[in-house]
Amino acid sequence: MTSASSVPFPTATIEGYPRVGAQRELKHALEKFWAGNISAEDFHVATHALRVDTYNHLHGLGLTQPYAIPADVAHYDHVLETALTVGVLGSGEDDSLEARLEEEFRLARGNADTPALEMTKWFDTNYHYLVPELADTPSFRPVAARVLRIVEEARAAGHQVRPVLVGPVTLLALSKAAEGATTAPLEHLPALVEAYAQVLSELAGAGVEWVQLLEPALVADLESASDEELAQHARTAYTQLLGLEARPQLYVTTPYGAARAGLEALAEVGPEALQVDVSTVTLAAEPNYVEHIIATAAQVSHLVLGAIDGRNVWAANLHQVHELVAKVKEALPEVTVGVSTSVSLQHVPHSVGAETSLPVDVAPWLSFADEKVAEVVALAAGPFEAADAFARAERVVRTRAESSRTHNDAVRERVEALPQGQVQRQPLYAEREEAQRALNLPQLPTTTIGSFPQTAEIRACRAAHRSGELSDADYVEALRREVAHVVEVQEKLGLDVLVHGEPERNDMVQYFAELLDGCVVTENGWVQSYGSRCTRPPIIVGDISRPEAMTVEWTRYAQSLTDKPLKGMLTGPVTILAWSFARDDVPLAVSADQLGVALADEVRDLEEAGVSIIQIDEPALRELLPLRREHRAEYLDWAVRSFRLVSVNARPETQIHTHLCYSEFGQIIDAVAALDADVTSIEAARSRMELLQDVDDRFYSQLGPGIYDIHSPRVPSVAEMAELIRAALRSFPAQRLWINPDCGLKTRGYKETEAALRNMVLARDEVLGSGAVQES
Repeated sequence: MTSASSVPFPTATIEGYPRVGAQRELKHALEKFWAGNISAEDFHVATHALRVDTYNHLHGLGLTQPYAIPADVAHYDHVLETALTVGVLGSGEDDSLEARLEEEFRLARGNADTPALEMTKWFDTNYHYLVPELADTPSFRPVAARVLRIVEEARAAGHQVRPVLVGPVTLLALSKAAEGATTAPLEHLPALVEAYAQVLSELAGAGVEWVQLLEPALVADLESASDEELAQHARTAYTQLLGLEARPQLYVTTPYGAARAGLEALAEVGPEALQVDVSTVTLAAEPNYVEHIIATAAQVSHLVLGAIDGRNVWAANLHQVHELVAKVKEALPEVTVGVSTSVSLQHVPHSVGAETSLPVDVAPWLSFADEKVAEVVALAAGPFEAADAFARAERVVRTRAESSRTHNDAVRERVEALPQGQVQRQPLYAEREEAQRALNLPQLPTTTIGSFPQTAEIRACRAAHRSGELSDADYVEALRREVAHVVEVQEKLGLDVLVHGEPERNDMVQYFAELLDGCVVTENGWVQSYGSRCTRPPIIVGDISRPEAMTVEWTRYAQSLTDKPLKGMLTGPVTILAWSFARDDVPLAVSADQLGVALADEVRDLEEAGVSIIQIDEPALRELLPLRREHRAEYLDWAVRSFRLVSVNARPETQIHTHLCYSEFGQIIDAVAALDADVTSIEAARSRMELLQDVDDRFYSQLGPGIYDIHSPRVPSVAEMAELIRAALRSFPAQRLWINPDCGLKTRGYKETEAALRNMVLARDEVLGSGAVQES
């Protein structure tokens, strides 16, 4: 399979393509299957059709060479799919379709008896992956049939696709030791490489010529191993895999940033094709990376430049990118150089062509997945063969730079007048805590994170209102009924601090983007966050300001329905940036400051409306953390500053909450504390309070570690939640502890939500009644 007659690597390719489908076909199939509305066979038919349609579509966009199309497919998550394929997870048995799906979704979502796997962010993106757990003596049982089925269905449709797996080093670097295990996952690399070897051998036997292995761990400074250690692991693993007698050719990719020692290791062992991320964002962080590549990759057979940014939506400056490609080709005349996207296109929507309501001047500036495929194809062809595409790109760059839409002098003057450096809310926490005793909250107060289930009825009302079938007055009345219901449910369950449930918000970021100047939103720009969860990230096109109050009326109405305190709910500046497509023509810190002052105006208006608790959500604070350590301090400084700008003028008696979820927050616990929120709620249930090991005296304010995982439909028992509360009390004082779920309840149904919240309150009461608080 590795002889000179083997199929060459394509000159133009992509690292991956959105899996969810242009019409969210995968999402709909998953949710119908989970609800029991379709059979396993019906689910298979739907997902099979989506994959084949994607292959046909990509071929039509110009990826016509053999193996140019990656089979980057997974029902729920590509890390889970790889872990099942190489036997890190699963029984190793590959029997009926029903059994395979039951095992996969039990791991992803949990069931009545088993919690779901822990979930966290995939590098510095808003995609969530499932974290494999390894025992001290794992038994890897690879199931190559999972990949072979994909290959065969593609062949039947006339396509030679490239199977995609997470590479062995990255898979272990992102895994964790199972409870009670003492062996670090990377210590299992020799055994895991044998499992990969078995899968590769079976693929070779089936006639597969190329396999893609993702190794983004090599571009990051991880807690699990140093850069040099990861490079040595890669050298060891790929020396063994490349030495196999029967295997496909290997295409090893290093997306999401600049590989350092890892690039040298891979170039040394020599996979048949090697990808490097040379997108503008990577080169801005690592200005000498191209020179490092040129100095390192002279012995590489086929070098693939990930030159088209796969993570943002701005049209590429093709002339500029072509100059970069030409520079590398000239410097490495003995190396075959191809082009690709920097990362998988799973992070961007499908097509600008599906949008009918974007401003006419903005739409040409944008490039979604399909447009990025076209850019790759044009870049591979060159400026003469693809003259129209290059000319179009040149016009886009010029018109965007000249547009008045990107500039607002009043906003810039206001931000430039802000104090330089960090800002500090006054008085300090100790005095604010005393002022906030007037809230008269009980021990271990209970609350939720903000959103309540978005019912089918509310979604139908929103769609009818959007289409004009439901009047503004009738829509508002429907939302008011839902708010009243949410308040009633919380009072019945005995929660202490209530929320209005956010039925008016389609998404916690998009809602604000629709009300802020400087942002545009899409109709069909869906991006997968995890499993069947999709979002439509807004696009920040210019300077940001708040024309009028955004949340006050809904919060005021909800508070009028109850005597209990009710939280005003805002999304923080870092999360709005992280979950939007940010500008690439100004630093992120500039947009963050603009958002900070806009949201500060909202805090002022909420206070004037009588709101005494305001939550500023920042679940994405860890998400934007640079992958290399030397860049992190600068990021955390402006990220913390932008949050503090929102709350800096809040009254002492106003209790400021924040919320963070589904990331490894131990790395940034100092920054979380530096937000200076009065109460911080944070995901902790899936990891069973592991996070609290990182909390010490530096974290001086109040904390609400989540005690149940809302991303699973499973309802934890009272005993299970009570045990997590007791675990929290062993690490954190009762007088500063809150009780809440891990995250918002938007994606859940009312039946399971009420059952889980009821158990949560009962668990709190049980712990209080048992005397555990006094003992803490």
